[in-house]
Amino acid sequence: MHSSSPVRPGEAEAASLEALQQLRHSGRIRAISIDLDDTLWPIWPTIARAEAVLLDWLGEHAQSTAAYLGDTDRVRALRHEINALRPDLAGDPASLRRESIRLALTRADEDTALAEPAFEVFMAERQRVQLYDDALPALEFLARRWPVVALSNGNADVQIIGIGRHFQAALSATGSGMAKPDARFFRAAAEAVGVAPEHVLHIGDDAELDAKGAMDAGMHAVWLNRGQLAWPCVGAEPHVTVASLWQLCQGLADR
Repeated sequence: MHSSSPVRPGEAEAASLEALQQLRHSGRIRAISIDLDDTLWPIWPTIARAEAVLLDWLGEHAQSTAAYLGDTDRVRALRHEINALRPDLAGDPASLRRESIRLALTRADEDTALAEPAFEVFMAERQRVQLYDDALPALEFLARRWPVVALSNGNADVQIIGIGRHFQAALSATGSGMAKPDARFFRAAAEAVGVAPEHVLHIGDDAELDAKGAMDAGMHAVWLNRGQLAWPCVGAEPHVTVASLWQLCQGLADR
């Protein structure tokens, strides 16, 4: 949605619905790609809970490491530190998390073989997400009309979470060697459901990684802007901005 002058919320919503209807009836949308973290569920409460569970496990099995880490703030700080120490793992959140645990064990002079079971504990909790109220109805709506592919820089597993039936494919940065906003990653999503990028509608919450990345890859883009923020990127705004997945489905409904 493009505008150089202020638009009142009601007008913005009407414009978004109209833009979605135009896309719906144009025949240009033949598949959907959709982000996961912060699009279908809030990610930081999930990560905070998983880090707390990790600390509890370390407290039982690696007490010196648990004492070295202290709290979830230190767990997260070490996770950020490993980003700089291991640039070769950029875009692979699972490996980065595993290596941050290994680094903590090393610094606490404890058995680094514990990194793997500790990581598994973290990952099990990381898959326990709380979907936004509009997420499951939106997935059901979209999957009835188009093939849907998950496209995530995170390491959530849609099968473990229990929403896999709505997806024909699921791509994550872990193990793929690619991450948004890399245009190759978006094109891989299109290939996974057998359509050209210009026939894919990508939906995601991140302005840079999702909306701008999708447009740069030749896709149509919906920016899910739950916080109703100003467009933060340089260049063209996304094709459509919505405040919720409810609004998205309303705009894409048969009329």
